Amino acid sequence: MPKRLTKNIFIGVALLSVGLLNGQASAEGIISGAGATFPYPVYAKWAEAYAKETGVKMNYQSIGSGGGIKQIKARTVDFGASDAPLKLQDLNKSGLIQFPMIMGGVVPVVNVPGVKPGELKLTSEQMADIFLGKINKWNDARLKANNPGVHLPDSGITVVHRSDGSGTTWIFTNYLSKVSKEWAEKVGNNKAVAWPVGVGGKGNEGVASYVRRIKNSIGYVEYAYALQNKMSYAQLRNRDGNFVSPISKNFQTAAANADWKHAPGFYMVLTDQPGANSWPITGASFILVYKTQTKPKTAAAVLKFFDWAYHHGQKMAEKLDYVPIPSDVVSLVERTWAKEIKSETGEPILSASVAQ
Repeated sequence: MPKRLTKNIFIGVALLSVGLLNGQASAEGIISGAGATFPYPVYAKWAEAYAKETGVKMNYQSIGSGGGIKQIKARTVDFGASDAPLKLQDLNKSGLIQFPMIMGGVVPVVNVPGVKPGELKLTSEQMADIFLGKINKWNDARLKANNPGVHLPDSGITVVHRSDGSGTTWIFTNYLSKVSKEWAEKVGNNKAVAWPVGVGGKGNEGVASYVRRIKNSIGYVEYAYALQNKMSYAQLRNRDGNFVSPISKNFQTAAANADWKHAPGFYMVLTDQPGANSWPITGASFILVYKTQTKPKTAAAVLKFFDWAYHHGQKMAEKLDYVPIPSDVVSLVERTWAKEIKSETGEPILSASVAQ
């Protein structure tokens, strides 16, 4: 993975660790968060730009959605981040609220000598069977059938998956559970599963690193990681029967099916959506904060950062091939903040009129 991306991750963790050792989850001018690696590239860009503009720094631990949920529930950070949405009953039980921050695509990345980005085509059934270990050679007749002219070697397939609790895994296994009855029954959909085959890497960056190093391997990462690491990726056959590429407009086609207004607690799943060009493994990434805030000033700083990102960070997100949250949904989120996120005395932390 790029040296700069690795450095940013380690700097974020190191700075946050200093704050925690001093008994502070946050300090004046600093907000802290932890969780999903899926949105880390754009969160890092937003944090850098926001710090230059306002002087407020955001330290974010890119540790996976499972870790982010644990840390926000332990109140060791100001916000958690997860690609696996929590259902309304789970949010209410923990006193949390979630809201969507960004959308994007999870893509299969491969390291097969001679195979260029987008050259390999896989059906949903083939994806499931590869990760089940049922297709274990690249020159399997089923793969060759929809890849005429592509040199697929007589070599074993090494599957690379996440080793940590991961929202990217949640999105990926949600997709596999929808397209494969066998996967749904034997493995299922979760942030961490009992993988039938393969080796594990920590974070999107870990999976990307392993796939780059291991010949004849296949893994899954958020699209920005595939681009930044200049990795070869596969086309997938979608619900409408078309082979599609993982590009921003195809993520947008899938995301257009989202009915956020009628989604309790903003719970939304975007995998295997209809549409001629829909990318089948599209997902949203969410922010988790407490409804009742014991540190109103810190909570306001957190919401102001994400409000700034909604209104000023779209171009940065699009450059990394993420899909920004639509403006009408942003307005809905801001109204939800004003209504539901309050201090211990019942005062709204941030009114909708504060939106930048």
